[in-house]
Amino acid sequence: MRILVTGAGGQLGEALRRVLEPRHAVVWTDREELDVRDLEAMRDCARAERPEAILHLAAVTQVDACESAPQMTFEVNALGARYAALAARECGARLLFTSTDYVFDGEQERPYAEYDTPRPLNVYGWSKLHGERAIEALTERHFIVRTSGLFGAGRPCFPEAILRAAAERGSVRVVGDQVCRPTFVAHLAEAIGALIETEDYGRYHVASAGATSWHAFAREILDAAGMRRVRAEAITSAELARPAARPARSVLDTRAYELTRGRALPHRRDGLAEFLAQRRS
Repeated sequence: MRILVTGAGGQLGEALRRVLEPRHAVVWTDREELDVRDLEAMRDCARAERPEAILHLAAVTQVDACESAPQMTFEVNALGARYAALAARECGARLLFTSTDYVFDGEQERPYAEYDTPRPLNVYGWSKLHGERAIEALTERHFIVRTSGLFGAGRPCFPEAILRAAAERGSVRVVGDQVCRPTFVAHLAEAIGALIETEDYGRYHVASAGATSWHAFAREILDAAGMRRVRAEAITSAELARPAARPARSVLDTRAYELTRGRALPHRRDGLAEFLAQRRS
């Protein structure tokens, strides 16, 4: 299959290289090669490359920074998705869009299923939700993959921040009142690589097994890295006082994906073990 990837320079794009390149002809683009805010550039690229599938990964993902730059965030995350959908429709390609657990408000006790009502709390969540809606309105042959808490070696991520803070300060302070399913990027990449080869179109929640708070996950990271003596203090979201509000409990229900594909993603602890092994090497 011939695949066009936008936003290929991010951590998910890098993880997908190892999954896709052995099996497909892939055109990798990042901001320098393709500005997803430019409709004509998207159309011209699709016409020139004639992909059978488009993986639209390009996004602004710095959640706090999005609060102070809403116009730019919506141009990339919402309009960019709309333009990818138009380009995919015109060239007859299937389209996969990556979205987020931050489309939910976190007030629900049970995990969020694909058709629970979204209520974002921040600009980032709203921009991704509008991107989803544009894709659903403009093309039938689409996959929308919501995930949460991506982490992987070699890029800024939560485990890397915890390990660096522990090494520099000897202790960490982490929010204990936000719960999600942290997801190892290589496992997500494998799931996306398998999904794009099917015609099982629709909206999916795809995340590593095991819900946890960020504080509990930090403790797991430190213990697995042999830093059991490092103190991890649990604080509240109010104490952290970040610019963007976060959902308290954005746990995704992944049963639709698991029933469709016949498998679940490995547990986050398996991903953490791989992350630490890659970091050491």
